[in-house]
Amino acid sequence: NVWCAAGKGTFGTDELVRRIDATGLSGVVSHRRIILPQLSAPGVSAHEVTRRTGFSVEYGPVRVRDLPAYLATRTATREMRTVRFPLADRLVLCPMELVHAFLPMIAVAVVLYFLAGPVAGIAAVATVLAGTILFPTLLPVIPTHDFSTKGFILGAIIAIPFAGAFVQAPGLSGLTQVITVLVPFLLIPAVVAYLALNFTGSTTFTSRTGVKKEIFRYVPAMVLMAGAGTVLGIALGVLRL
Repeated sequence: NVWCAAGKGTFGTDELVRRIDATGLSGVVSHRRIILPQLSAPGVSAHEVTRRTGFSVEYGPVRVRDLPAYLATRTATREMRTVRFPLADRLVLCPMELVHAFLPMIAVAVVLYFLAGPVAGIAAVATVLAGTILFPTLLPVIPTHDFSTKGFILGAIIAIPFAGAFVQAPGLSGLTQVITVLVPFLLIPAVVAYLALNFTGSTTFTSRTGVKKEIFRYVPAMVLMAGAGTVLGIALGVLRL
């Protein structure tokens, strides 16, 4: 989407100038105005585009469906300028989020099924679905501001029933019970938080600076938790041999 591309810099000043030059736009139209989507503004320096191409930048409405009305009046109403991110818009993005994690999810679920049983396989699927579908759905109602911490909270909630199921396995006592409970509470929140952090690129209100801060602040914790959970999971398997 435009917001994501602008935030990453792929829809930016240099790319816009390059496209204007490559298409020979100045020889195709008589005017010197170019209309951009409103959400492209974070990636475009309007005065720099004008200096390098001679085209003045004009920001159109947020939604493409409002473009005909905007072109007819050359005026954007408050409604056209209002950025919304309702449930329907968030759900539309879920398949895009899921498709990138689908094959790894299936692979991990199959491996866990054979190594640790069906509940472990289901946990892998539930973790990815929580991060790619449940998180976007519940985004406004999960407390905290950062996407990563929202993901940690959701992941911890998802981990509760699986920790309860794992600890009921026969032959567990003492140390193995503690490890059995710790593993899902380390692995599941870490993965859900990572998937939640990834969703920042699809939203209309996160900033590039804010996302960078989240990456440096929370990714090390995700890696540490996932690594510790993996090591403890392997240790649990060895202890139960």
